[in-house]
Amino acid sequence: MEYSHNDAELIQQPIGYWAWAAHDAVVTRTRGALAEKGTTQPQWWVLAQVAGADHVMTRDEVSDILAGYLKAGKTVLAEEIDTTIARGWIDEDASGRLTLTATGKESFDELAALQKDLGAERHAGISDEEYLTTMKVLQRFIRNTGGSAWHH
Repeated sequence: MEYSHNDAELIQQPIGYWAWAAHDAVVTRTRGALAEKGTTQPQWWVLAQVAGADHVMTRDEVSDILAGYLKAGKTVLAEEIDTTIARGWIDEDASGRLTLTATGKESFDELAALQKDLGAERHAGISDEEYLTTMKVLQRFIRNTGGSAWHH
């Protein structure tokens, strides 16, 4: 791998820039691949939460879990939940409980396979040890700057 700078220069590079650049590259690639399948990243999040839940989740539960993802917010998620329902992926009962449909299961399986392929693409040439170190270092940066983050 050819890096942007030599080691002495790289250690002086700003983490904020490189964390943002990594975020931008990963999200752009993910959203582009999902768009090719005719969906959005928030629709995938909704579908994955409902498909992977160990209990029937309500609209509010799904929204509470996902609202912080890339700062999507509850308004965007309400629209995306509505879209997954309109697409026939999810049914909603009168009390707001969401269940996966057969069409939703097929879409989930297809999109989960895509996500697995994207994950392999991102992790190419990166050992589990390097990945673990990176995750821990990023979380320390977040904590050191007074931030907080959580992902399911």
